Amino acid sequence: MKFQQPQTLQTISEIIGARIIGNQNLPVFGTNEIHRVQNGEIVFVNHPKYYDKALNSPATIILIDKEVECPPGKALLVSDDPFRDFNMINTHFRRIFNFTKELHDLEVGEGTQIHPSAVIGNEVRIGKNCLVFPNVVIGDYTVIGDNVVIQSGTVLGGDAFYYRKHSGSFDRLISVGNVVIEDNVEIGNNCTIDRGVTDSTVIGEGSVLDNQIQVGHDTIIGKKCLVASQTGIAGCCIIEDEVTIWGQVGMASGVRVETGTVLLAKCGVNRDLKKGTYFGPIAEEFKQYLRKEIKLKNL
Repeated sequence: MKFQQPQTLQTISEIIGARIIGNQNLPVFGTNEIHRVQNGEIVFVNHPKYYDKALNSPATIILIDKEVECPPGKALLVSDDPFRDFNMINTHFRRIFNFTKELHDLEVGEGTQIHPSAVIGNEVRIGKNCLVFPNVVIGDYTVIGDNVVIQSGTVLGGDAFYYRKHSGSFDRLISVGNVVIEDNVEIGNNCTIDRGVTDSTVIGEGSVLDNQIQVGHDTIIGKKCLVASQTGIAGCCIIEDEVTIWGQVGMASGVRVETGTVLLAKCGVNRDLKKGTYFGPIAEEFKQYLRKEIKLKNL
């Protein structure tokens, strides 16, 4: 999440009551999740397993639960509960949707048609010549380009599935990101595209999504991708341009799929994939999979 204007580290520390270690004069431009964090932003970490990843990330400020050596040019915010305090920072700087308020600050381009039953949140931008079918839900801060088709029952901008188990229950990381749908995208019926935790979930220009597809938080789908029905894509994935994903593919979080790749039906993706055609519950190159099947049959 980008702040409307840069903040001082002192201001942030006062909001959450955290102690500063390192350069106290660093400007703070926003917050972000570890997979998407950039220079000048805050990332949080609350487990020793991920300390190195956070400290060596592009983040300038690390919200952490233990005093450790601060990398040069960075700062630490030491907190007894970074998860809680990350939520506190985000909710302080971004208004969370209030269902009692009337719709405001909606922009709709010329030629766009929106069915009366659609529900649209605050500060939504919809481009020209779009079609929004019945019972579509478009969450706060969503940005939709030109010539976009959104079929019935689809939800854009639901909260991220991002929880921690704490004291016997699950605490939710509050979502303050959004969804960006670029030009000439078509989205089928009953799809769910979650907004980013702190950044954007993006569907690239010219991509086409079938019915009943789930796209997780902070995932980026590139340009001219084709995604068939019942595909489930976890959070923080990067699917490059012109990737074809057939039905019931399942994709673990944080993986990257190279441009031009084809994932055949029911493929399970648990790692980064180079360009190729893949099949199987643990994705392997299709020709290799066929050779293996032939060998098994000939045993």
